[in-house]
Amino acid sequence: MLARRVHRALDWLSPAIVVGILRVADILVVVSSGFLAYISRFGFDEIAPYALYSLVLAGILAANVFQSAGLYSFGTLVSMFRQSRRLLIAWTLVALALVTVGFLTKTLLDASRLWVSLWFVYGFVGLLVVRMTVKYQILRWQARGRLTRNVVVVGAGEHGQRFVEHLRRAGDESGIRLIGLFDDRKGRVPDYVAGFPVLGTVDDLLGFARRNPIDQVIIALPWDAEARLLSWIKKIKSLPVDVRLCPDMIGFHLSHRNVTHLGGVPLLNVFEKPLAGWAYVVKVLEDRFLAGLILLLIAPLMLILAAAIKLDSRGAVLYRQKRYGFNNEVIEVFKFRSMFTDLSDSGVGPNVKQATSNDPRITRVGRFIRRTSLDELPQFLNVLNGTMSIVGPRPHAVAHNEQYAMLIDEYLARHRVKPGITGWAQINGLRGETDTLDKMERRVQYDLYYIENWSLLFDLRIIMRTLLVGFVHPNAR
Repeated sequence: MLARRVHRALDWLSPAIVVGILRVADILVVVSSGFLAYISRFGFDEIAPYALYSLVLAGILAANVFQSAGLYSFGTLVSMFRQSRRLLIAWTLVALALVTVGFLTKTLLDASRLWVSLWFVYGFVGLLVVRMTVKYQILRWQARGRLTRNVVVVGAGEHGQRFVEHLRRAGDESGIRLIGLFDDRKGRVPDYVAGFPVLGTVDDLLGFARRNPIDQVIIALPWDAEARLLSWIKKIKSLPVDVRLCPDMIGFHLSHRNVTHLGGVPLLNVFEKPLAGWAYVVKVLEDRFLAGLILLLIAPLMLILAAAIKLDSRGAVLYRQKRYGFNNEVIEVFKFRSMFTDLSDSGVGPNVKQATSNDPRITRVGRFIRRTSLDELPQFLNVLNGTMSIVGPRPHAVAHNEQYAMLIDEYLARHRVKPGITGWAQINGLRGETDTLDKMERRVQYDLYYIENWSLLFDLRIIMRTLLVGFVHPNAR
């Protein structure tokens, strides 16, 4: 029996986002405290040019000095003693640098020492209040299960037991929540390790991770257990989580990987969770904004297509097909119906047939909208409801997904991000019927390249290519 469900934290909230917000808040405090000090000293008369120069310069200096002073290390944000001590030193350095630059450039010759002194006091108090607020909010979030990394350990043998013991001694300061362990050798390992349950095998982990939020999977095996390590890594790769290898002759298989620290233990990064932190926020904003804008622009066209479909054949205008989405969860994908109602399928079952050239199931209007990809316009509704992205790996019917998952090792890794209306594979000609295994393998490689190299500019490039060449393609059926 697996452990109870773990409460899901919001995906957008992460240490990187908290630190990013803190950086912006610091700059605002530095600039606003300088302005407030100036008003306190000189009133609301016209602001002198040297004051404006000083405000801008102080913001730039603070951003760089605070970074060098370690004020943006997430692990120290809940320690007010360390934060206040570092802040006093860093803010003093900023003030000294500001005064030095001001006198050297003769921009502060007319400045009041009282203004500078007030700025120093106001700024320090404001920065300290920001950090107290951040500490309080972090503790509240962590108490609610947010900003807490849910971790599972794969390997309950001696290596895993040592690692778990170390995490237990490290305590909860780092925001780590160890959920449990998994190990294929269920009969040869204890039921509990340091009080944490062994929840099942690695195959059980794949199902568990789809029902519960997991942020990191730590593989704790001796590195000489090469075959077992590689087997576990291949299975776990399909999960949209960070995968770390607890340190211990497998290194040449995992070249160019970075190292991270968890509870003071250095861990080798095997895979990074895609679209985490700010990247996730940017992707969501991109999807919702563009989808809303596009739907407004294409609404008249969609009404015309809906009328044509209704006049051409009996049945509903929209067609919902079950496909695999993010984290291998089954979603309903909207499309304009392009087949006769009694000949179409739901995408589930062993006998789902891919559309082919001159397919008798396709209606007259359906043939046109499939050739031009207009049948996929309703999928912008999927983007708005959060089940799809504008750019990502194309979702496949459930039956096809399960078929190719058994034939292609890395196939399920496509589901580490949301499926897309268009994608890197599609604009490179890999669309339509995949009648050979080689075609699907090439599509998967393009999808994985996209996931590993995502950026906003990459998405915009794919969207532009889709607008220029992607709608009409000879492979479309």
